[in-house]
Amino acid sequence: MAPEKYRYIVVEGPIGAGKTSLARRLSAHLGKSLLLEDPDANPFLARFYEDPRRHALATQLFFLFQRAQQVSGLKQIDLFEGGTVADFILDKDPLFASLTLSDDELHLYQQIYAHLMPQAPTPDLVIYLQASANKLVERVHKRGVTYERNISEQYLARLAEAYSRFFYQFSAAPLLIVNSDHLNFVDDAGDFALLLRRIAGMRGPREFFSRGE
Repeated sequence: MAPEKYRYIVVEGPIGAGKTSLARRLSAHLGKSLLLEDPDANPFLARFYEDPRRHALATQLFFLFQRAQQVSGLKQIDLFEGGTVADFILDKDPLFASLTLSDDELHLYQQIYAHLMPQAPTPDLVIYLQASANKLVERVHKRGVTYERNISEQYLARLAEAYSRFFYQFSAAPLLIVNSDHLNFVDDAGDFALLLRRIAGMRGPREFFSRGE
């Protein structure tokens, strides 16, 4: 199937994997609307990276409400008329909660999540960007976002592992797993063209793509 035929494409991956940059590129290339997370709007995020234990619950709940509101506004008619590319899937929200919250906080979060969970369209394709912890650290430092300076390499390694576990079990939509360590979809037109061909060539529910394929 040609990439433009997918009505709802989600690009996912840990911090620094490049999901937002790729979502922007796909949206522009395919002429689809763009749905992005807005971490800058979270007033607790900078404080979380400075003191995770103290601010984890507030940070997590803000993101949950934000993401649920964004997804609930995604109308089926929008998907059929032009399509959407997003840089998050709501199903992954509990992934962060399991990493950052205490047992009591996680129990409270799970109750709120179960109560709030909106009916969201199922993506036609999910692109999961894998990256090593070293590469994530390199990219996070390179982009120089002020509140990300306090992100530890240990946290990024745990996050990368949690994403791997999540997508190992993921079966809700067709999944393309991309090893992005040696790929640059923003600055390298060849890499982006390779990805588009790989998407068009998908035949199964779960496929892999890396440099050299």
